[in-house]
Amino acid sequence: MAQPGFWENREKAQRLIRELKGTKEMVDPWERLESEIADLEEIAELAGEDESLAGEVVSEVQALEESLNSLEFSVMLSDPEDEKTAILTIQAGAGGTESCDWAEMLWRMYTHWCEEKGYAIRVLSLTPGEEAGIKSLAAIITGRYAFGYLKAERGVHRLVRISPFDSSRRRHTSFASIDVVPELGDDIEVEIEEKDLRIDTYHSSGAGGQHVNVTDSAVRITHLPTGIVVQCQNERSQHKNRALALKVLKARIYQLELEDRKKKLAARYDEQKKIEWGSQIRSYVFHPYSMVKDHRTGLTVGNIKGVMDGALDQFILEYLRMSCSS
Repeated sequence: MAQPGFWENREKAQRLIRELKGTKEMVDPWERLESEIADLEEIAELAGEDESLAGEVVSEVQALEESLNSLEFSVMLSDPEDEKTAILTIQAGAGGTESCDWAEMLWRMYTHWCEEKGYAIRVLSLTPGEEAGIKSLAAIITGRYAFGYLKAERGVHRLVRISPFDSSRRRHTSFASIDVVPELGDDIEVEIEEKDLRIDTYHSSGAGGQHVNVTDSAVRITHLPTGIVVQCQNERSQHKNRALALKVLKARIYQLELEDRKKKLAARYDEQKKIEWGSQIRSYVFHPYSMVKDHRTGLTVGNIKGVMDGALDQFILEYLRMSCSS
């Protein structure tokens, strides 16, 4: 950066500055932790002579443990894609209105989690349920390590509760599916032939003012070889919606290729588990007791309200630990 002419290539300069910022964000916390440990060792030595310092030592150790746990994330998120922006999709499953309401509850949970992380959210498309909730939603989550964190959420999420939509107050089980793929960088090209696409335009059903609702600005793109469907409706321009939808489609196709290069792209979607019993990664039980259990790691949490308010890091950390050790 100190070299003459650094700013002559503005794009390259900005890329290097981002790289420097990212590197500092990784290195600086470890250096601070190292310094804090050295200070704690000195306090611990003094505590051997002065028992009144024992409480301070215990408090400092607990604080350092919390810092270390948070830094574990940066060690586990070492894949090149982990730093990227995430494309999150929520799809209501078996259960009708119950599942649509559950999908909206999950979206609220992820929204709170993103706010805590300082991540930006951009909704691409939202299809409301017939009575309540949402049938499907796609959004771009922007922030460092957004994909690295959210990849732990891919799968079917199961809800057990007394239904507010059932006048008999019976217990219901609902399902919703979460899919997450990384946004592609400018250095990755995914070729899609026009003949493999079916592009439909329609009136937007979301917010956006009179212009959006009276013109065919919303775009739905179907990739015929794989059956992948993406849609975007939140931009006023059909051209912008089409560009965003293609961007999401390419990211999903690229992710499929990474997951299994030897199989046809359609295989994963043909064999994908149904959004129903037996395929869930996590269960959220509101009745007859309160509990959230991750079936992959075995982690169980009793504070279901905290989880629904966005306290997901504990589940994400356990999943990343399991992935790193396997």
